This record gives sequence, C-alpha cells and structure tokens, in this order.
Amino acid sequence: MTTLSVNINKIATLRNARGENRPDLLGVAADCERYGAQGITVHPRPDERHIRQADVWALRPMLRTEFNIEGYPSKEFMELVLKVKPAQVTLVPDAPDAITSSAGWDVAPNLQFLTEVVDALRDAGIRSSIFVGTDPDNIAMAAKAGADRVELYTKPYADLFPVDPEAAVAPFAAASRKARSCGLGVNAGHDLSLENLRFFHDRVPHLNEVSIGHALICDALYLGLEETIHRYLDCLK
Repeated sequence: MTTLSVNINKIATLRNARGENRPDLLGVAADCERYGAQGITVHPRPDERHIRQADVWALRPMLRTEFNIEGYPSKEFMELVLKVKPAQVTLVPDAPDAITSSAGWDVAPNLQFLTEVVDALRDAGIRSSIFVGTDPDNIAMAAKAGADRVELYTKPYADLFPVDPEAAVAPFAAASRKARSCGLGVNAGHDLSLENLRFFHDRVPHLNEVSIGHALICDALYLGLEETIHRYLDCLK
C-alpha cells in the first residue's frame, strides 16, 4: 500500500499573508486526516515564511497519522526534530533561501555528515529518508549512510510526463528497484498531481509513500479538500 502524506506548507503561506489564523493550519491538518490522508508533511524553513517552529510543536500532539518533517539538517533543524520526534524526517539539501526543493543530495561527498545525522535520528527512534534523484550509485550511497528510506525527487518525471510518460517513469521504476535491493524503503514527491500520479504509482514498484502539497492544494481550490484527497487516494489504489 502506498500512503498519501499531505504537505500543508501552502496552507501556512496563505495564513501568514494576513498575519492571523485563517486558514487554521491545525484545523486543515485535522481535516486532511479525517478525509483519509495517512500523513502530514511540513517543511519548516529558517525564515519561517510558511511553517513556523511553533506550528511543528502544535501539530505533534494532535496528529493521529504519520508526521513527516522535511528540512536541511542544520543544527537548529536537528534540535527541533530530535525534541519533537516525528515518525519520519526527510533530509533535503536545500539552501536556507530556496523557494522549493530543486534537487536531491549528492550523497558521496556528504556521506560522513549524512551518516551522523541518520545515526542521531535512529537513536531518537525517528525514521530517516534522504531526498535523492534516480542515480543508482547515489541511492546505494544513501543506504551506506544508514538511511531507512529515500525520497525520489519527481520533478523530472512530471516535466517529461506530458511528452513521453514511459520515458519519464522508467528511471524512477529502476531507482525504486535499486533502493529495494539495497534494503531501503521508497518515498516520492515533487510536482506529483492528479494528472500524473496514477501512472507513476502503477509503474513504480515498492512505493511506500508520496508527499504532495502544491498540486493538491491547488486542486482543492476547485474541488474542495475532501474530494481532492479522495481523488489522490484513488490514484494510489
């Protein structure tokens, strides 16, 4: 079974635009769970332009599904997640001022650093996932770092999908098989949508989880949040 984790960063962006609590981030997270989502994802950035550290603390006790926190493993980020102890931490190589994640880790030159981070997460009972592309050697290095999972960066798939779906998905299917052979679980995320998710899910084996935010929230503007989550879940059947 592939689970759906809803990234609620965009809800926080909308809330922060007015400096009040509308929409209510915690209420939306609870609704996502009530409508069937199996996880909630947040990415607290240093400038707190969407998710704030206070949000992370507030979400932790009220969530009933998997809590996934993404971020670059800076000292401040690690202090936060080791105290909050979500189910999963997804390690991304983003610069502090990045608009969104735009690439996976080049694991080999960062192996010692990532190994230390993964060890700290494991000691705290937190599952680790390293954000990567589809290069098989890089995935093998993520396993060497001791990660529990990798998250495949799927923007290249989404970009090519309208032109050649089979060519778009092929490297991701191969990458997932490689990860499985290395003992890694497989997550995926970035630009997955109602247009391309079912095809991806049907052709990529061993897929544990997808994390989707931007497209899902955009769809919810037209379809409503409950209907949108049901449609994404249907793509994962």
